[in-house]
Amino acid sequence: MGGDAGGDRHRIIRGYYWSMAVTDEAISKIKDMLIRGELKAGDRLPPEKELSERLGLSRSSLREAVKALELIRVLDVRRGDGTYVTSLDAKLLNEAVAFVVDLHQDRSILELFEVRRILEPATAHLAAGKITPDELVALRSTMDGIDETTDVEELVAHDLHFHSIITEAAGNDYLGSLLEALSSSTVRARIWRGLTQEKAVAHTLAEHRAITDALERGDAELVRALVTVHISGVENWLRQAL
Repeated sequence: MGGDAGGDRHRIIRGYYWSMAVTDEAISKIKDMLIRGELKAGDRLPPEKELSERLGLSRSSLREAVKALELIRVLDVRRGDGTYVTSLDAKLLNEAVAFVVDLHQDRSILELFEVRRILEPATAHLAAGKITPDELVALRSTMDGIDETTDVEELVAHDLHFHSIITEAAGNDYLGSLLEALSSSTVRARIWRGLTQEKAVAHTLAEHRAITDALERGDAELVRALVTVHISGVENWLRQAL
C-alpha cells in the first residue's frame, strides 16, 4: 500500500506541474496577442471555445489563464457580457505590484528600500532634464514651515510630496506608479526613523535642498548621486535599527 500511496503522490505532483505549465503557456499566448496588437486596450476577447481552438489550448487551461490575467488587471471579466482587455493603464497594472508590496511589508522592508535606491535616483536623473520652473517652485514650497518643531507625520507627508513632484517631473507614468506603490509602503519605516533618529528634520531638509539646487542647475549626475545618498541614509539607519 505504501508503494501505491507514493505512486499516487508522484502522479499528483506531476499533474500539478503539468497543469501549471499549460496555464503558463496559455498566459504567454494571450500576452503575445497583446504584444502583436491582435488584442488592444478595451477589446473584447473572442468566445472561449473560439479562442481555445485558435490558440490550440484546452478550455480549462484558457480559463485558468484568464483568471490569472484578471488578478493582475490585464483582463476584466464581466459576468454575462464577456472578457475584455483593460485600459492597460500604468496605475491600474501597478495595483498588483502595490498589493504584493503590502503583503511583504513586514518581512521585506529592507528589500523595498533597496528597490527604491535603484529606481528613485534614475527617476530624479530623468527629472533633471525635464523639470519646469513651476515644479521647482512647488518643490521648494514643500519645505516651507518645516523645522525642528515639525511633528513626524508632517515631516513624512512633506517627504512623500517632495519625491512625488520629482517623479511627476520625470514624465514616466509606469515608473511613477511603481514608485508610488513602493514609497507609500515604506511610510511606517520613515515615521519610525523620524521618531528615533536625532535631527531627522534637519538631515531631511538639508538633503532635499541640495537635491532641489542640483535639479535647478540641471546637473543630472549630481541629482542622481544626491538622491542615492538620501535613500541610502534611511536604508542604512533601518539596517542598524533592525
